[in-house]
Amino acid sequence: MDEALRKTLHRDTLAVREAVERSPFGENSEALYLTSGYVQPSAESGALRFAGDEEGFTYGRYGNPTTASFEQRLAALEGAEACMATASGMSAILMMCLGLLKAGDHVVCSQSMFGSTIKLIGGDLAKFGVESSFVPQSDVAAWKAAIKPDTRLLFAETPTNPLTEVCDIAALADLAHNAGALLCVDNCFATPALQRPIALGADIVMHSGTKYLDGQGRVMAGALCASQALVTGKFLPVLRSAGMTLSPFNAWVVLKGLETLDIRMRAQSDNALALAKWLEALPSVARVYHPSLTSHPQHELAMKQQSGVGGAVLSFEVKASSPEQARQRAFHVLDALRVLSLSTNLGDTKTLCAHPASTSHGRLSEAQRQAAGVGQGLIRVAVGLEHITDIQADLARGLDTLP
Repeated sequence: MDEALRKTLHRDTLAVREAVERSPFGENSEALYLTSGYVQPSAESGALRFAGDEEGFTYGRYGNPTTASFEQRLAALEGAEACMATASGMSAILMMCLGLLKAGDHVVCSQSMFGSTIKLIGGDLAKFGVESSFVPQSDVAAWKAAIKPDTRLLFAETPTNPLTEVCDIAALADLAHNAGALLCVDNCFATPALQRPIALGADIVMHSGTKYLDGQGRVMAGALCASQALVTGKFLPVLRSAGMTLSPFNAWVVLKGLETLDIRMRAQSDNALALAKWLEALPSVARVYHPSLTSHPQHELAMKQQSGVGGAVLSFEVKASSPEQARQRAFHVLDALRVLSLSTNLGDTKTLCAHPASTSHGRLSEAQRQAAGVGQGLIRVAVGLEHITDIQADLARGLDTLP
């Protein structure tokens, strides 16, 4: 597609049209290239391509036309210069850290981030001399106070999993840049359909394509969107040596998922808001977390950053008098489900319910869970496309019969 024309197109159009050029066969749906190797036109071209001095595919671990289509499309939706696809969201985070950090460097993260992210950065990378500090998600002053002379990266997830806490992306970008650091934003929950962190000053946008980018719970995928310099200079060398490569088939599935991302996100967000309001009125529910609710601590910021839409994930706490009773009551609600799925994934068209304290955040210490606000009575609901009354009725089976 002509670059001048591309710049005139809306995101909805780019979500359907942005891809590598069609093959000579003229396929309308993007092709799936299942190959591990590529035939070179000449020995000289092969040498230039492997050296990075000529465009062209060389080996499946380094790149693939189908994967390139996904990368181009996601970069266009995020407003980024480039994108690097990976095998999963966590491998994208690892690629970023390996590409940007060395022993003695320091990272500042939200203490409310996904449990595996906290484990990777705070535990696994610490073995190699990378230091980290974890701060309250919405406290800009705490982020600023945690920055050190050797801070190289600020990493935020907004909204967070599972409490949907929101951080001020523009404020964190200013902090990072004033300190000579980069800001990465995990945009998994909002997606570019609702929020574009790069437009707010972020340097890197990280995705677990396993979630809403795919949208139907079919494959694993991840990605980093950033400047061309970061993608080719920092991330590509890691991909080539470490092999966090996204398979062509998975790339194709997520590429096609991007075509319906906007309409799915808005429909599922509408369902989530309706469910959140319904849950807030129940006597068995202590609190509901969803950015669209006026009771959410960062409601105004969320509406500003997320195009006025709160997203499709909410969490709620069942009323209980002790952590032991809270866990028992949460399990009762989940075990009573007959329609909705008990699953720790999210981003599916099917509504998925989970108990974060024993699953996604189960490997954290109790102190870490408490700092993240993840109690034993918390239930996360990733709202799908079922009829809202059916979603409410299935949750009511357990909520109306709590012991």
